[in-house]
Amino acid sequence: MIYCVEDDDDIRELMLYTLRTTGFEAKGFADGESFWQQISQEPADLIILDIMLPGEDGISLLGRLKENAPTMDIPVIMATAKGTEFDKVKGLDLGADDYLVKPFGMMEMISRIKAVLRRSGEIDKGSQLRLGAIRLDSKSYTVYTEGEKILLTLKEFELLSLLMLNPGRVFTRQELLDKVWGTQFFGETRTVDVHIGTLRTKLGTCGNYIQTIRGVGYRMEDPHG
Repeated sequence: MIYCVEDDDDIRELMLYTLRTTGFEAKGFADGESFWQQISQEPADLIILDIMLPGEDGISLLGRLKENAPTMDIPVIMATAKGTEFDKVKGLDLGADDYLVKPFGMMEMISRIKAVLRRSGEIDKGSQLRLGAIRLDSKSYTVYTEGEKILLTLKEFELLSLLMLNPGRVFTRQELLDKVWGTQFFGETRTVDVHIGTLRTKLGTCGNYIQTIRGVGYRMEDPHG
């Protein structure tokens, strides 16, 4: 199920028509209030969220989605007006998975939706990873540090999984951006730094496993290695 939050009736109906004719189930919402009522009752597989909305704007809604445990892992594509670089970067830093710049073509929308859904489903669902006091369960999307469960966003989970799969390997910021956000993503490498920072904070004392390689990127060190 794809949710489209767009206040322009014509654009929203065109998005819904395109999604349904390409095999997706889709529902549309003209404002954040009606969207939030629905998402609280029925989760979505992906959300296309316009930044400029009546009442609560898209950036605020994105923040609420990422702070709410039942919705924090739902992939979100932000729709931004041309030239709103600040909103674009802010949305990505808050956890958006991709963005569409208006006016965008319907086939571009479908392509980006498929890419985001593909990336979000690429994590191996049948393995557990352990490194020091961190345990990551890819099947249930859960992470434990020193026996205590912590809540991560999908991108934080994917970053941690990639680093734990490759202990000692140095990843450049661009490599992390390509592998976690995808090669079609055109965001800034600063997005990686922001997500690494929040990941370290959530990992607590285990956050120091993630080491910064000055001028290059990051690597995960096994404390017992």
